[in-house]
Amino acid sequence: MNKVAIFGQAYKNTDRQYFEILIENLNKFNIEILIHKEFVTILDELGVENLNYKTFQKHEDLDSTFDLLFTLGGDGTILNAATLVKDLNIPILGINTGRLGFLATVQKKEIENTIQSLIKKEFTIQERAVLQISTNDENINFNDINFALNEVTIARKNSTSMIGVEAYLNDEYLTTYWSDGLVVATPTGSTGYSLSCHGPIIMPESNNFVLTPIAPHNLSARPLVIPDATEIKLKIIGREKEFFLSLDSRVSTVPFEIELTLTKANFPVKIIQLNQQTFIGTLREKLFWGEDKRNYTS
Repeated sequence: MNKVAIFGQAYKNTDRQYFEILIENLNKFNIEILIHKEFVTILDELGVENLNYKTFQKHEDLDSTFDLLFTLGGDGTILNAATLVKDLNIPILGINTGRLGFLATVQKKEIENTIQSLIKKEFTIQERAVLQISTNDENINFNDINFALNEVTIARKNSTSMIGVEAYLNDEYLTTYWSDGLVVATPTGSTGYSLSCHGPIIMPESNNFVLTPIAPHNLSARPLVIPDATEIKLKIIGREKEFFLSLDSRVSTVPFEIELTLTKANFPVKIIQLNQQTFIGTLREKLFWGEDKRNYTS
C-alpha cells in the first residue's frame, strides 16, 4: 500500500481523534495521502492541525495509482465516494463514524489494527454491482453520475395520490405498480430502502436486482428478484406533473410521461472486506439476524 485517498463529509468534533489516528498509522508506513478538498475545510474548522497534504476534489483527480480510498462517516459517505471512484477500480474501505454502518464496517477503535491488516494483505475485495440509468428525455442531465450503488427510487412528489409505474422486463410488460413509488435495488441496496419496504435481503455476490414497491395499493404486488442482466424499463403516470427520482442519496425532480431504462453498469464498485469480517456476521451484528433467546444456551 503506497498511496491512498481519504474522503469524508459531515464530521463531529468527537470524531477528530479517529482521523488523527488514521493519519498517524498511515504515516508510520510512509504512505502517500491525499484528502478530499472539502473534507480538509471541515477538519480545519474543527481545529485539526498539520493538514499539509495534497488534495483531490473530483473523479478526474484520481487514477489507478491509488491503492484504496478511505471514507470516514457512515454508509451514505461510501455511496458518495462511489461517485468519485466510478470506474477507476479503486477499492473503498469505510471507517464507521455514523450510525448503523452496514457498508462502513470498520469501527472507530479498530483503525490501527485495520491498517496492520491492510499492510499484511489480510483482506478480500468484493465487487458490488451498480445500476445504470438512462432516459428518452434529452433535457434530463444526471451530471455524468447516472448510476447507483444502492438503488434507484421513483416516488410521488407533493401529493397524497398514488402514482403508476409501468414496468417492463426485457421489453415484456410486467405490471403497473399503483403505489407511492418503486425501489429498484442492487444486492448492496437490498439492506437499505428496499428492506424498509419489506424487500428481501440479497447476498452481495448474487447476480440479481430486486423490484420493491413502496406502499402498493394491491395485495398481489410483491418484491420481485430478477437477474441483473435484465433490462428494466419504467414509465411513470399520475395526476401531478412531476415525480421524485433518486439515485442513492441524489434526488432530482423529473416530469411524468418519460421512460427510464435501468441496466447493470459495465463496472463494479469495489469494497474492501477484512478477513475477520463477513456479510453474514454483519447481518447478525447490525440487523440482529436470528436474534432469539432460544438460540442461546446457558
